[in-house]
Amino acid sequence: MSNLWLQIDHHHLTSCDDRSASQKDTLDAILSAPDRHDLLEWLRHHPLLVRDGDNLIVHAGIPPQWDAGQARDYAGEVEAVLHSETPGRLFRSMYGNSPDSWHDDLTGDERLRVITNYLTRMRFCDAQGRLDLTHKQGPGNAPPGFAPWYAHSNRGTRDLTIVFGHWAALNGQVHQRGLHALDTGCVWGGRLRLMRLNDGKYWHTSCAPGGHLP
Repeated sequence: MSNLWLQIDHHHLTSCDDRSASQKDTLDAILSAPDRHDLLEWLRHHPLLVRDGDNLIVHAGIPPQWDAGQARDYAGEVEAVLHSETPGRLFRSMYGNSPDSWHDDLTGDERLRVITNYLTRMRFCDAQGRLDLTHKQGPGNAPPGFAPWYAHSNRGTRDLTIVFGHWAALNGQVHQRGLHALDTGCVWGGRLRLMRLNDGKYWHTSCAPGGHLP
């Protein structure tokens, strides 16, 4: 395997915020490590989204109204702050569920927050990209008017392959061409899935509850 990518997610961002980990974030090992500062700096300089040919790699998903170029550009706006010498602006602004949809004229903290929420927290949205961040069940339990982000027919990235995680309730099962769901419930004691990008081959290893490897 010549390349291994790590995508920043909302838990990583929380740890980079230099706050105490909550129990559900399971970040104690990072925050109590003797090389904590180096680990957090390493995490902070990873991307929110990677494009490799016709493949897009992202933690949560890409809203239907964005094409690949827009997604990469908007991810870059957040990365520019995250990778800067003063990332505190992002950490102060990223928490919250509002705004719940994208508008080109968004600026400042609201713009950074909705981009971050799309790429690291999204599960359900409507066809215009309005987010519902409260429901975490499987796709069969979508709230009225909403659907999994990848299910909308107007999705601007439908001709590309998207590799994503985040949604443990999917258990890695998305029966739609061009989608690879990597979250197979490791945090619940399920399996950790690895994927080889050039041919889509999966490898799995068992996990203990809490996402710990045996």
